[in-house]
Amino acid sequence: MSVLLGCIADDFTGATDLASFLVKSGMRTVQLIGVPDSSIDLSEADAVVIALKSRTLPASQAIEESVAALEWLKQYQCEQYYFKYCSTFDSTKEGNIGPVTDALLDNLGEEFTIICPSLPVNGRTVYKGHLFVNDDLLHESGMQNHPLTPMTDANLMRVMASQARGKVGVVPFETISEGADRIKEAFTKLAQTHRYAVVDTLSNDDLYRIGKACTNLKLLTGGSGLSVGLAKNFEDKGLFNIKDNSAELSKVQGDAIVLSGSCSVMTQKQVARFKENNLSKKISPLDIASGAIALEDYLTWFDEHRDTGTVMFYATDTPENIKNIQAVLGVEKASEIVETFMADLVTALDNRGVTKFVIAGGETSGAVIKALKPTMLKIGASIAPGVPLAEMTGDTPKLVALKSGNFGDETFFEKALEMML
Repeated sequence: MSVLLGCIADDFTGATDLASFLVKSGMRTVQLIGVPDSSIDLSEADAVVIALKSRTLPASQAIEESVAALEWLKQYQCEQYYFKYCSTFDSTKEGNIGPVTDALLDNLGEEFTIICPSLPVNGRTVYKGHLFVNDDLLHESGMQNHPLTPMTDANLMRVMASQARGKVGVVPFETISEGADRIKEAFTKLAQTHRYAVVDTLSNDDLYRIGKACTNLKLLTGGSGLSVGLAKNFEDKGLFNIKDNSAELSKVQGDAIVLSGSCSVMTQKQVARFKENNLSKKISPLDIASGAIALEDYLTWFDEHRDTGTVMFYATDTPENIKNIQAVLGVEKASEIVETFMADLVTALDNRGVTKFVIAGGETSGAVIKALKPTMLKIGASIAPGVPLAEMTGDTPKLVALKSGNFGDETFFEKALEMML
């Protein structure tokens, strides 16, 4: 009873992001929602991704849940383990990337791993240890305004060192460009004095080189991009044959809905685009908190308009408006109101026969998935880089698309709905 790759993701959209890359590489992949209570038949899976909601938890709780996920995965004797975080390294000064990685290394009895958030296909690159979003340094990309994990420093060595134990070094682009053997040599040298190595990455070719150099590391950490070359590693070891049909999902009938809680720059563009040709209704945390509007009002609106086509509910707003809302309600309270409302809304829509859900935002996706209570997602083809279509297995199959804030282009919602037909 073994699985080649056992993965732990710190949020739900990040989990599907990673799973989509694994499926595209030819690995049959399932996603689990939280740590299961017992073992599951994974005989048909090459890779397993456990989706946690630990990114914004207190560090001690994030560590506890992540280690529990690792312990559960260890029963399947995984060849390698993978801690997946966002390609924009979303965290606070206290963590949780550093503390969780420390704990996972300790649990596995390992002393060294890499830091590789890069996802060049989505504009996330690392040069001289600094994280870029397209042409902008991380702290100038809009991520400095994130309501929960504002990123104010692009220097990954400095950010990681502030959170984790041990020294943090860098494998520079010049070494990366020389190939896997040179990268592996750099890992060996750094591991003598360092616990972590940030790896420069400017292209997908760099990711393949880095992945090949990681073949003997028990724990990997990074964004989804690092996974692109891992299937080939397992195949080269004679452990695996790449599959051509790893993305097949069931056909599902029923209505669709778009739910957006992300306030990222790209999600704002996607919401604006969708509103041009579709009916939509805004979710106001202030109105919900004051009692000016209730869940039943939104459901009545949905019942009146569902026959017009797919409609959208959205809490997406500008950074300025979000700050004003947080000033009144508090940061945590504002986020909690939106997440709780989205969960209640999706439960009611599920009861009304909605079977297809397009969801924007990591925290929103987590709340919605928790409400729908699937035990497993089967991962299908990509809608956009890092965002797959997924099937909730069960008596009544449902299709979901879980999108991190800045992923996809302006037409993402339309593309997702088209693939659900």
